[in-house]
Amino acid sequence: MWEKLALTLPLIQAPMAGVATPALAAAVCNAGGLGSLGLGASTVVQARQMVAALKAQTHGPFNLNVFIHAVPQRDVAREQAWLKQTGPVFEKFGATPPSILQEIYTSSLDNPEMVRLLVEERPAVVSFHFGVPSAAICAALKAEGIFLLATATCLQEAQLLEKAGIDAIIAQGFEAGGHRGMFDPNCPDDQLSTLVLTRLLVRACQVPIIAAGGIMDGYGIAAALASGAVAAQLGTAFIGCPESAADAAYRAALAGPGAYHTRMTPVISGRPARTLPNRFMEHFGERPVHEVPAYPVAYDAAKALHAAAKNHGEFGFAAQWAGQGAPLARTLPAAELVAVLMREAGGISL
Repeated sequence: MWEKLALTLPLIQAPMAGVATPALAAAVCNAGGLGSLGLGASTVVQARQMVAALKAQTHGPFNLNVFIHAVPQRDVAREQAWLKQTGPVFEKFGATPPSILQEIYTSSLDNPEMVRLLVEERPAVVSFHFGVPSAAICAALKAEGIFLLATATCLQEAQLLEKAGIDAIIAQGFEAGGHRGMFDPNCPDDQLSTLVLTRLLVRACQVPIIAAGGIMDGYGIAAALASGAVAAQLGTAFIGCPESAADAAYRAALAGPGAYHTRMTPVISGRPARTLPNRFMEHFGERPVHEVPAYPVAYDAAKALHAAAKNHGEFGFAAQWAGQGAPLARTLPAAELVAVLMREAGGISL
């Protein structure tokens, strides 16, 4: 696997749509790891600009990540009830909720232009989150020699990915920050930890397994490799890097006491996602996913509320995704962080 990608380190920087930047991904690539860009929240035009900026800063292999969530099942009554519940908070900031919620992100399953961009850009790696790419998408990308990754949160999902021809599987443990990669968020979640899931997939699957979730230092990388993973994917560990797009409020929250109390919740976006505690969760509390508008429709309300609050100097309604290892975050330049990680891991190279 790594020989084909010409990587020297068993390290992947997670795509983190909205947080990972071309500068961050390039720095990781230039340090010997696999830098990534999350394109799931971008238009095709924005994605093309980001890829161009990344290519201008590195000649190394990199990963482009897209979302392949199912078309949301709209429930107008539920959406209107949700907006009604947000009303008092909007009013506090002199704003009104949107009259109608929008599907703000388009799945690449329904976005041929994004798939065309991936084919034309020919990154070394393309990764998928939230499901199984279609046979046509896989065939188009593989015809260009692109290596395919996808996320699984359980054995059943991994088996579907392997059957679809995915080249390596990212074992996303429950510790991971950001959105769970569950194919169907309405199904029960076994909430498997990173190392347990990694071991299960290493034993049952024929393709390489990449461990992700709660890994913040080289000792975690070494543990993942000892469990049979070929590499570790780290996201939260890179949020504090100056190259990330995290704003000052996000960075302050990551360094604050809330980092010790991350929570998995669907109330922000409509899908389970691990975040630092925020005001949005205080308002809505714990809710099962079936009480929340579908992803990414619910996210439209959260983003509108964050914008209204931010205009009044309140940053507590932002989606500040972070894994359970958040208290271990460091504020080093990305290349320096990669070097520290590998020293801690015992100088492991490929």
